[in-house]
Amino acid sequence: MTQQEAARVSVRIMEKEYVVSCPYEERAALLDAAEFLNVRMREIRESGKVVGMDRIAVMAALNLAHEYLKTRDRETRVDSGVGHRVRALRERVEGALEKGQQLEL
Repeated sequence: MTQQEAARVSVRIMEKEYVVSCPYEERAALLDAAEFLNVRMREIRESGKVVGMDRIAVMAALNLAHEYLKTRDRETRVDSGVGHRVRALRERVEGALEKGQQLEL
């Protein structure tokens, strides 16, 4: 990424400011991600179960990674199910075409 393509974006997470470089067209997504992370970290802090910025950040990262993996696994199962159904339909269509061709002969 060249300097012209990169944007420097300032984000605020848990009252601390971070400057991050990202592709210019991804600025809005970065700001959304930072706000989402900020909310999640605040929720953890407010629960009172975790103390310290490092621990709060690790817990937020673990929670988000867990949610991501659950979603990815669910999508993989859905994609796999769709693939099986498409394959079964293709086989049925091919079978019907073969029977139709045999009848015509």
